[in-house]
Amino acid sequence: MPNNPPNPMNVDFAAKQREFVAYVRDSGQNPPPADVPLPRIDMYRELLFNNIDNFLGSNFPVLRQLLDDGQWYAMARDFYARHTCTSPYFSEIPEEFIAYLQTERKNADDFPFMLELAHYEWVEMAVAIAKEEPLDTSSPQQVLGGHTLALSPLAWPLAYQYPVHKIAPNFLPTEAPAQPTFLIVYRNRQDEVHFLEITPITYRLLELLQDETPATAMDCLKQIVAEMQHPQPELVINGGLQILQDLVEKGIVSVVA
Repeated sequence: MPNNPPNPMNVDFAAKQREFVAYVRDSGQNPPPADVPLPRIDMYRELLFNNIDNFLGSNFPVLRQLLDDGQWYAMARDFYARHTCTSPYFSEIPEEFIAYLQTERKNADDFPFMLELAHYEWVEMAVAIAKEEPLDTSSPQQVLGGHTLALSPLAWPLAYQYPVHKIAPNFLPTEAPAQPTFLIVYRNRQDEVHFLEITPITYRLLELLQDETPATAMDCLKQIVAEMQHPQPELVINGGLQILQDLVEKGIVSVVA
C-alpha cells in the first residue's frame, strides 16, 4: 500500500511548488499562486533576493563599486531569475555567478572586462576558503636544478586579457591591451591571500609545475628554453632558478625532493 497520506484537496503539490518558485524568482514574468496571500509571498521573495544580492555584493566588491544601483540590481535580479544553480551551498554561489556571466549574460552595455574581473574576484575568495593545505616540505637555502618541484594547491596561475588587478572607478579600459596580464593568487603559510603580477615566462613555468608528472627545476627550464628558442639558454636557466627561489620562499612552489 502507498505510504503517502491522502490528499483531500486533490492538490498537485509539485505543480504548486513550481508555480510558487516561478513567482519568487521572477515576479515580473509569472503570476503569484492564487491561494497564497500576496504580502506574505512578496516578503519571502524579497528576503531571498536580498540574501543573494548581499552575498554577491560582498564577494564581488570591485564589480559592485563600478555599477550604479540600477545596473547592479538589474543584473542581480537577472541572475536570480534565470540561472539554475547546481549547488545548494551559499559558498558556491559566486562560482554560479561566474557561470551565469559566461554563458547566460547578454548585455551590450556591460564592461568588456566584466567576466575576467568577476573571475579574479572569485579566485581570491576561492583560494581563501580552499580546504587544501600547503605541501609539507622544508625549503632549501638555495633551489638547485636537480630539485623536484611542485606548485602549491593554494596557488592559482591566471592569465587575463585585461589587467583586472588594476581596474577601479578611475581605470576602466575599453579595449584589451596588446599584452595579456599574468597573475598568481596564492595563500601563504600564514593563511594570508596575496597576488603577484608575473611574467609570461613565470606563468609558463608554473603551468609546467602544475603537471601531475614530477619534474625537476632543470627539466622545466630546459623546456622553456626550447619553446623560446633562446640563443642564450644559461640566462633563462639562471634567471628561472632565481624566480623559483623567490616562489619557494613565498610558499607558491614547494621542493618535494
